[in-house]
Amino acid sequence: MYEAQHDDNWRHILGDSGAKLAFVANEAIKKRVATFSDELGQLEHIIAFDAGTAVDTPTFVNLGADADSIAPVAQVQPGDLAGFVYTSGTTGKPKGVLLSHANLANNVSAVTDIFPLEVEDRTLSFLPWAHAFGQTVELHTILSMGCSTAFAESTNKIVANLGEVQPTMLVSVPRIFSKIYDGINKRMAAEGGITKTMFDAALTNAQKRQLLDAEGKTSRWADLQHAFYDRLVFSKVRDRFGGKLKYAISGGAAIPREVALFIDALGIKVYEGYGLSETSPIVTANWPGSRKIGSVGKAVPGVRIEIDSAVSADPRDGEIVVRGHNVMQGYHNLPDKTAEVMTADGGFRTGDLGRLDDDGFLFITGRVKEQYKLGNGKYVVPTIIEDLLTLSPYIATAMVYGDGKAYNVALVVPAVDALEKWAEAEGYDFEDANIVHDPNVLELIGSEISKQTASLPHYEHVREFALLMQDFTIDNGMLTPTLKLRRNVVCDRFADDLERLYE
Repeated sequence: MYEAQHDDNWRHILGDSGAKLAFVANEAIKKRVATFSDELGQLEHIIAFDAGTAVDTPTFVNLGADADSIAPVAQVQPGDLAGFVYTSGTTGKPKGVLLSHANLANNVSAVTDIFPLEVEDRTLSFLPWAHAFGQTVELHTILSMGCSTAFAESTNKIVANLGEVQPTMLVSVPRIFSKIYDGINKRMAAEGGITKTMFDAALTNAQKRQLLDAEGKTSRWADLQHAFYDRLVFSKVRDRFGGKLKYAISGGAAIPREVALFIDALGIKVYEGYGLSETSPIVTANWPGSRKIGSVGKAVPGVRIEIDSAVSADPRDGEIVVRGHNVMQGYHNLPDKTAEVMTADGGFRTGDLGRLDDDGFLFITGRVKEQYKLGNGKYVVPTIIEDLLTLSPYIATAMVYGDGKAYNVALVVPAVDALEKWAEAEGYDFEDANIVHDPNVLELIGSEISKQTASLPHYEHVREFALLMQDFTIDNGMLTPTLKLRRNVVCDRFADDLERLYE
């Protein structure tokens, strides 16, 4: 389970799984679980890994010393249940995804077949292993290939820890890569002068090489320039991340194309993949020799995907259906929910929208349940628009809305630090408490929204917006532990703000 989850989710998961024994990180968490353990008749023991100064409490260290006998090693069959991975509960209570030993082992083998990691490779782990992505990639796969893992102290110390650990690869969700993108751009803008000029020139040349590479071409002059800029500019940026970072492995959601191209230009190869808890989790991946930035790659060995266009208004797009060794055994104690997502021949209906190109690369275009129809009959996938909006340095988070309405609107959480620097440069002061009503700030955010969405069809543009001072977080229930937006919670909480945008 996630430490960031609320007690009601812990209570539900422990009760639903029927767990008899709970291992917890420390005494503080043990006390939280103990407050509702009486409601869980089957829970017999709570064992802390680190009990601190607590006395007479069962700990992992003294557990073995107190044992009278050693249990025999289990004889495990491939189809036997290996564990439950609970969904993040975007629209309701978390569901227990039943994964077998074969599900996990085959998924690990598929990755090791396509990605050439070596013993010297190392990752800095900050993804929770209660999540299928972190568990399969950073636990099972890394160990199976003889690589090593270091653990980040916390998410706000990731950059500092990167410098200490010097990893060769970073396994992350797009939000972290977007923060790196935003942080580097802000730093270059703040330094200005020759530093920014050199960085911009290096980036322009790197982007030229990316375009040539996409066309199967090269340029000796561009390559020579890149060697110069890489030594003088990009190597200094990579040094902040330890200096040895070669791979950026992204999953959990679609990484904005601009962010992927930016990280790649720095000399850190971006490999985006796609999967779900229900698929152990990896379905597709980009890998060395098989990569298209913007796509989530091809199906991994032993997995097959189909596109069901019946659920989409766009004939190119459809729901992604997965077949193969990675498909779950079902949801625990939820036969009706299992039946909703499984096809008659064992395929799993992901609920995600996507399309395949002629080379077999998959492109994610949204969620079936998140797409909505405007009053004019046009379908909109809000996540695509939201990803573009948050590329603005002045927008921290955004949610786009318009189901059944005449046009799209957005709830925008401003990036206050960036706005303060902007206001200082503009020569005027504003009060943080009044920022959401400041006409100059509203004009700036409006222009940023227009700029970031200029490439979209007219009906996908955001016509009105409201600024919020409350961010979307796990603690206030508007994000899941895997940082996915709980749209129904946000819409309920800010229903009045949304309606005012249509008055």
